[in-house]
Amino acid sequence: MKVVMIPSGFKECLDADEVVAAMTAGAKRYDPFIQTEQVPMIDGGEGFAKAIVKIKKGELIYKKITGPTGKKIISHYGLYVEGDKRTAVIEMAAAAGLKLVPRDARNPLKTTTYGVGELIRDALHLGVDQMIIGCGDSGTSDGGAGMAQALGVRFLNERKEEIHIAGGEDLLRVHSIDLTHLDPRLKDIPIDVACNWNNVLCGENGVAKVFGPQKGATPDQVQSLSAALQHYAGLIQKMTGMDVRCLPGSGASGGLGAGLIAFANATLHPRFDLIMKFIQMEKKIAGADLVITAEGSIDFQTPQGKIPCEVARIAKKYGIPVVAITGTIGQGAELNYAAGIDAYSSIIQKPATLEKAIYKAPQWIEESVECILRQVTIGLKIAHKQIGARKGAS
Repeated sequence: MKVVMIPSGFKECLDADEVVAAMTAGAKRYDPFIQTEQVPMIDGGEGFAKAIVKIKKGELIYKKITGPTGKKIISHYGLYVEGDKRTAVIEMAAAAGLKLVPRDARNPLKTTTYGVGELIRDALHLGVDQMIIGCGDSGTSDGGAGMAQALGVRFLNERKEEIHIAGGEDLLRVHSIDLTHLDPRLKDIPIDVACNWNNVLCGENGVAKVFGPQKGATPDQVQSLSAALQHYAGLIQKMTGMDVRCLPGSGASGGLGAGLIAFANATLHPRFDLIMKFIQMEKKIAGADLVITAEGSIDFQTPQGKIPCEVARIAKKYGIPVVAITGTIGQGAELNYAAGIDAYSSIIQKPATLEKAIYKAPQWIEESVECILRQVTIGLKIAHKQIGARKGAS
């Protein structure tokens, strides 16, 4: 039996490399000689820049920037050379990710993407020929206004005074947008963005209502944030002629997708369309007997472009069963059956604190994979017994 393991990272716990290492250890506990193949996946979130740089044999550039809460942090972006082109790989999570926001300070009304703009600006200073930006695992919902401000965009109040965008709530104070000081180099640099294509900026399925609670917003704050982003979209349309409210991917990373379209001349892509250019996953899936995938949480959002269901979508083309393991099983998880996941289970088998679950995650992932393979073997034995009985009866 050949088992291909294609996990995402467990947000704020383990990156994809660490998850796949634990999965492999669990498979080897079951059978030291089992044939396995590892494909740690990236989705534009945590680990995106490091993974691309590793594949392309590039380097990481470290930079002191403004973090999502306004405090200075050390962040990074990737740089690789291919042919005569220098490409910067920017990971928004490394500048404005949820992991960078202390749990007691999680309020998307008060977190900023300013640091993302600082990374883009630094890459421009290096004279890169193109950029790839990964959107995912954000701790912000400022519509990319902070990023835009770092690149020269001025947000003005009714008195034509510039407003510092420290979070999504500040968008309601903006009366007009001044683009005269926007970095002109952005017009000449292709920027491709890997994002969740299903995320939109505004409306009932807008980013504030869908993801605001995950970032610490209360119901009242969700409503305020939703109104702020709606107002912001109207200003963008007035200044640029673009209606970003419901564009695919516009809501990625708390609306950073919209900001990148409006101010950075960027092109948004379904993240797997872009990422698959770097990771050759389909060929490996096609040769598997079983695929095991993983993500920190499985719920109603997973079929909307998350790694487990993207993996399952490809596996179904070849009739290969897919099992998913997860930390949390959330509301609507059963929708994943229709999306191609044949079975899923949590690695957490008994009540545990978050701290303990994070500490124990590698061990529990190992145990979960070992258990899955034992269950698969039981199924195979039953199937063989039934086939033998049918042959004997005939």
